[in-house]
Amino acid sequence: MKSEKVIRATKFVILIGVISLFSDMTYEAARSINGPFLLTLGASGTTVGLVAGLGELLGYGLRFISGYITDRSKKYWPILIIGYFLNLFSVPLLAFAGYWQVAVVLMITERIGKAIRTPARDAMLSFGSTQMGRGWGFGLHEAMDQVGATIGPLLVSSALFFRNHDYQLAFGILTIPALIALIVLFYCRFLFPKPEHLEIKTTAAISKGFPSRFWVYIVAVVFIAAGYVDFPLIAYHFKSAAIMKDPLIPVFYSIAMASDAFAALIMGKLYDKIGVKVLLAAVLVSLCFAPMVFLGNFYFALFGMVLWGIGMGAQESIMKAEIAEIIPAERRGTAYGTLNTFYGLFWFAGSAAMGLLYDHSLNGLVIFSVATQLIAVAVLFYIVRKKKNIK
Repeated sequence: MKSEKVIRATKFVILIGVISLFSDMTYEAARSINGPFLLTLGASGTTVGLVAGLGELLGYGLRFISGYITDRSKKYWPILIIGYFLNLFSVPLLAFAGYWQVAVVLMITERIGKAIRTPARDAMLSFGSTQMGRGWGFGLHEAMDQVGATIGPLLVSSALFFRNHDYQLAFGILTIPALIALIVLFYCRFLFPKPEHLEIKTTAAISKGFPSRFWVYIVAVVFIAAGYVDFPLIAYHFKSAAIMKDPLIPVFYSIAMASDAFAALIMGKLYDKIGVKVLLAAVLVSLCFAPMVFLGNFYFALFGMVLWGIGMGAQESIMKAEIAEIIPAERRGTAYGTLNTFYGLFWFAGSAAMGLLYDHSLNGLVIFSVATQLIAVAVLFYIVRKKKNIK
């Protein structure tokens, strides 16, 4: 009986992973060229940084509301479907954006769609992963997610290379993976109408607030977010500084996503054995990406993107797995929404600051990025040392 439940839960996690694979193929492909696309429409570096930050602010900040509604209503699938529609179909419409202001609206709409559906999806993943190990479940999902994030940029890179930097075509072909993602989404909805039943219920008491361990963890998360440069600004730098030709920019993003996928699998397995120490190690490794990307040549930038991908892999897998260990199932949607709200607020503040710094001082940008992540390392070290005493 237990093995049957594990198989069923694993099937659910894999199907959610397939949905994420094709959806990431869509919007991560767009993300890989949004920066240079805005540059072709006349936007400045400050504008790109602010847009990236504002998109993440809304994309993460609205997750608190979405998470709260998810917990209250238990309408996991309707919330997921609405979010995916907005998230996916804002991307092909960028093919018709002739002004950077129009492109900005569509890019932000895509982030809002992701905000609506992410807390419900993460809660559903936490239900399925309880049978197979939190770290492995979230790590496997993130790896599949990043397969799509690897293929998508290569797809648009090919369009730019063979069609003389035709951004309209690059965005237009992303309609195909968007449609596939929705088909699999409805199929999964048919097979698993009640995903909350995948998790074994416990009789643990549910408190009204979150434990102090959760809030200490949030402090580490916000400093990670503040210092992590969003890719549109990195891509803008690659084009502005002529580090590489336009078709290679999404290839570099694809390489980062591949390192994200491999790192998520490895860190997921390690998390189930040694816990949050894995996140501490990942942040220490990845914080070196900024000097390599912004101050280095072509090859330093390449290695810097690999490190950037490792950090993203940790943020999208084990960072979420830890929440499932801290918070009971009935409050997990709100917990994920809260986590993402703080993450988004500080991502916005950090992105805006680094966008301004980019136009005035690359050294200042690098110092800001590394310093904020070092603070996160210190907080995570405290959590590791005091974990038994933080309730």
